[in-house]
Amino acid sequence: MGTIYSVSQVNKYIRTMFDNDLFLRKIEVRGEISNVKYHTSGHIYFTLKEEGSSIAAVMFRSARMSGLDFTLENGQSVVVTGSISSYERDGRYQVYAKQIVLDGQGNLYEAYELLKQKLYEEGLFDFEHKKEIPQFPQKVGIVTASTGAAIQDIRNVARRRNPYVQLYLYPAKVQGDGAAATIVKGIQTLDAMGMDTIIIGRGGGSIEDLWPFNEEIVARAIYDAKTPIISGTGHEIDNTIADYAADLRAPTPSAACELAIPDIMVRVSQVRQYADVLQQLMDSKIQRVHLYLQKLEAKLDTASPRMRLRNQNIYMDSLADRMSAVLTKRYQEALHRYDRMIDRMPSAFIRQYNARQHKFEVLLAKLDGLSPTAKLTGGYGYIENEEGSPVASIQTVRPKDKISVILQDGRIHATVTKITDKSEE
Repeated sequence: MGTIYSVSQVNKYIRTMFDNDLFLRKIEVRGEISNVKYHTSGHIYFTLKEEGSSIAAVMFRSARMSGLDFTLENGQSVVVTGSISSYERDGRYQVYAKQIVLDGQGNLYEAYELLKQKLYEEGLFDFEHKKEIPQFPQKVGIVTASTGAAIQDIRNVARRRNPYVQLYLYPAKVQGDGAAATIVKGIQTLDAMGMDTIIIGRGGGSIEDLWPFNEEIVARAIYDAKTPIISGTGHEIDNTIADYAADLRAPTPSAACELAIPDIMVRVSQVRQYADVLQQLMDSKIQRVHLYLQKLEAKLDTASPRMRLRNQNIYMDSLADRMSAVLTKRYQEALHRYDRMIDRMPSAFIRQYNARQHKFEVLLAKLDGLSPTAKLTGGYGYIENEEGSPVASIQTVRPKDKISVILQDGRIHATVTKITDKSEE
C-alpha cells in the first residue's frame, strides 16, 4: 500500500500549486456579477459567471479602499484583477480580487448612476411628489409588450383579483432602439384617457434589455403624468430609473398588478364584516335607547297628574278605611258605655229620658217636613242656572237661558222661553 494523505495535506498541496503558478498569481477575469453579499466584516463575497460557467470570488475590506470605486450589483459586467488560490479548509478555489472595474456593459451602469444622481438632485424621486394609488380603480392602463409573459401575468392576476376592472393595453416596444419613445407615448396616451392607475414594465433581462426603462425621457414622462404609475420592471433584484421615478415600485409586473388592483373577495369579506359590526352596533344602540325610553316612560308615569291623582285616591281610600275603622270602633265603645250607663240609671230617670226622646223624635219629624227637600215630594222643585246657583228671582234669568229643575227622583233640563212678572198674572 502507498502513502496515505490526510484531507488537510491534500488541500495544502493544492493551495501550494495555485500559489506557485505564476499565471494564477496575477490574473484578470471578465464576468458578470451575481450573488453579491456585503458582509458585516467589510468583505464582499460574489460570483463571477458567464454562460455555462462560474467561479467564486471575494474582495477583502483592505482591498476595497483602492480597488473598488462603485457599488457592486448583480448583473454588472466587470473585469476582476487578482489571484486565484484555494481555501484550505473547504478545498475550494476562488478569485481573490485586488481591483474591480466595470467592463463593456459597465459603461451602461456608469451612465445609469450618473442619470440617477442627476434626476435625484432635480427632485424627480422625492416622496412628496408621489401620487397615491387609488384603492378601487375601474380603469387600469398597461404599457408593455403585447406579447410575452408580462402581459399574460398581469391579465391572469387581474382576472383572479377583480374581473370587473377594465384593462387598457398600450402595446409598447420594451427592448431595443426606439423602445423608450414608445413607452413615453404609451404613458402619455393612457394618461390622457383618464386611467385610474397605469402599470409600466416588462419581464426580466440583461441591463441592455431593461435599458429603455433607464432612459431620461421615460423618467420625465412618469414624473409629468397626472395618473399614478406603478413600475414593475424585470425581476425583484432589478432596479431601473423608472422604478425610482414611479409613484410605487413593484418587484415584478404581476406584483405591480396586485398593487394596482385590490382583491375583490377580500373587499367583499371586509364589507360583510363591517356590515356585521354595524348591525351589532345598531342593535346595541337600539337596545340602549329602548331601555332609556322605558326609564323616561316610568319617570313620566310617576310624575304625571293622572298617576299622582291615582296615588292620592288610593291614599284617600286608605285614610277613609282607617277612619271608618276608628269611628266604628269608637262608636261601638261609646254604645257599649251608653248601654252600661243606661243599665246603671234609675227607672224614673229612664222614663224621663224616654219621654224626651219621644219629644225629640216628634220635633225632628216636624223639622223634616219643613225642609226644602221634603217639599220635593209634594210637587215642589229646586231650580238652578247653568252655573249651579239657585234661581230665587225672575231677575236672575233671561229668555233662552238654560235652567235645571231638581225633583226628588231626578233633574229636568229646560230652556227659558218666557218670563212673566207677578204683577202681570
